[in-house]
Amino acid sequence: MTATALPLPAAEPRAHPLRWWILAVILAVEVMDLLDGTIVNVALPAIRSDLGSSLTSLQWIAGGYALAFSIGLVTGGRLGDIYGRRRMFLIGVAGFTLASALCGAAQSTEMLIVLRLVQGLFAATMIPQGFGIVKQVFPADEIGKAFGMFGPVIGGSAVLGPVIGGLLVDGNLFGSGWRMIFLVNVPLGLAALAGGRRLLPESRAEVRPTLDVPGALLVSAAIGLIVYPLIQGRTLGWPAYTYAMIAAGLVVLGLFVLVELRRERRGVSPLVTMSLFHERAFSAGLATVLVFFGGMIGLMFTFSIYLQIGFGYSAVAAGVAFMPWAAGTAAGAGLGAGLLAPRIGRHTLHLALGLMALGIAGMLGVAHHELHHVSLLAIAGPELVAGAGMGAVLAPLFSFILAGVADDEVGSASGVLNAVQQLAGAAGIALIGTLFFSVAATHGLPLAFTKCLWVELAALAGCALLVLLLPREPRPEEI
Repeated sequence: MTATALPLPAAEPRAHPLRWWILAVILAVEVMDLLDGTIVNVALPAIRSDLGSSLTSLQWIAGGYALAFSIGLVTGGRLGDIYGRRRMFLIGVAGFTLASALCGAAQSTEMLIVLRLVQGLFAATMIPQGFGIVKQVFPADEIGKAFGMFGPVIGGSAVLGPVIGGLLVDGNLFGSGWRMIFLVNVPLGLAALAGGRRLLPESRAEVRPTLDVPGALLVSAAIGLIVYPLIQGRTLGWPAYTYAMIAAGLVVLGLFVLVELRRERRGVSPLVTMSLFHERAFSAGLATVLVFFGGMIGLMFTFSIYLQIGFGYSAVAAGVAFMPWAAGTAAGAGLGAGLLAPRIGRHTLHLALGLMALGIAGMLGVAHHELHHVSLLAIAGPELVAGAGMGAVLAPLFSFILAGVADDEVGSASGVLNAVQQLAGAAGIALIGTLFFSVAATHGLPLAFTKCLWVELAALAGCALLVLLLPREPRPEEI
């Protein structure tokens, strides 16, 4: 799931005559990425049955994409600044499409996991280019309308992914089964590649930055050292070296900070502008993004497995179960960004978090009451409420965070926020997935899911406290 933060404009753009077609190409790629991040959830039981995957492997298949995306996202954006956003966009789309085709042909769990990582890296190459291109081709009086289209498209695509995934898996087109969730990207990717080659103008930073190779290597190593043991630790029995890896990851992260500070003092382009972290609101915003998206993505991952493996629902039924959540998200996004945020400011986020918590509490009540067979109809109402709250948080959240950032740091802040958002998805699947499977091994899937719902309620409470540190009003040009 990718947020709609705005990069720093290099200069006042002229209106490109084909700007709305250009926006359509970029939105199509956003949809392709977002669907790929969530569509896989309902296919996991089918993949497990076909390839003999372990439960830990399912976490890698779902979370590996987000992990690779988060590792490569900031570097991918910088490559566009240096070598041209159009060029990197096309390379990313071509690589993503090829990796999708190979995922659909994977013959083993290990092959599929590796290809999911490759998919994530190419997604990190194509996605960050779109924002800079849109800022270049739209004039100032239309930029708000252009970016306003990202919210509904992103929110709807992310939550509708399981619905589409269920239809594709159970539809079994050409006998493809679960493979179609990846193969469907091939015609979409080829269309985006043709449209991008024909329509996109070249775009790069006015002042060409240098590529921070040491920074990219250090942050990649740090994330890998932390996330790998979180996913594998339960299966391995948490040996001492898994804790040592996490500690080493934190040390490497500290080295990354020192390297970036040194580059800033020398006047050399850092991968991340460290002065951002002097702003209390931005640091609180990063923590909010990490907790909110980690809890949300982790819960959606376990919800699909809970329905299919726990109660034997088909992939289509599990996908349909997400429809109330999707409908609520779409309605909540319009309400949060379009109506509430401009009028009541930061209180919008607290109201939205409270609404989402109310829906999660309702889901918890249903799950507790129906331990032996959960009714999709019974859980639909709470889902609708939770989705409305989620949408009302998602739409304006980044606008509030970026309101506390100086204009010349918005581009760097956007990249960091997007990277942390993707990392949160991988971490959420690792942590909540580990809790889910650990409890399920001894007490069964229904009780395991209720534990995950309690974790989500705690995460929402934490977000409500962190939001108190954000600016009172959103960034006006991003609403």
